[in-house]
Amino acid sequence: MKLNNLDMDKAGAFLEEVKADKGKAIKTKHVEGDWNFSGVQFTAALEHATGKTIVEADGPPIMGGSGTKPDPVQYCLFGLAACFAQTFASVAAEKGVELKRLKIAVENKVNLTKPLGLGDEPIVENVKLIVAASGNGDLKEIEQLAKERCPGVYCLTNPIKLEIESNFEN
Repeated sequence: MKLNNLDMDKAGAFLEEVKADKGKAIKTKHVEGDWNFSGVQFTAALEHATGKTIVEADGPPIMGGSGTKPDPVQYCLFGLAACFAQTFASVAAEKGVELKRLKIAVENKVNLTKPLGLGDEPIVENVKLIVAASGNGDLKEIEQLAKERCPGVYCLTNPIKLEIESNFEN
């Protein structure tokens, strides 16, 4: 059965697997890409269940890019919007709420003085999610649960240990 464009049978089967073995809830995501020395600045192949998708990023002209593709920050915002939408739709489906509309916008304000080496102000002042939804249930409760469960929101609101592994050559 599908609800809110989610396969509830597959999602339910996975839920039962995780109930039996919480280790099955642990998934590793991996993205690997290359800096290009001409043309679009960065390219990566994102692998998914049915294949892979090539994505490209290019810095805005003010930062030395050509602006021919979305910049890296736009991909971060896209990821957050898609993640929150997935979580919101999933929570709604879990509650039996059929959504009629779900639109997510994300915006932030970026201060480029630190990336330019001209200051130490915070690079990002805030991130705002703008949710427009309609459906037959308590959408405020669904929004709250989505905020609590969304991996993208978690990444923004909790310190996460960063490790950098380097392999340099001359």
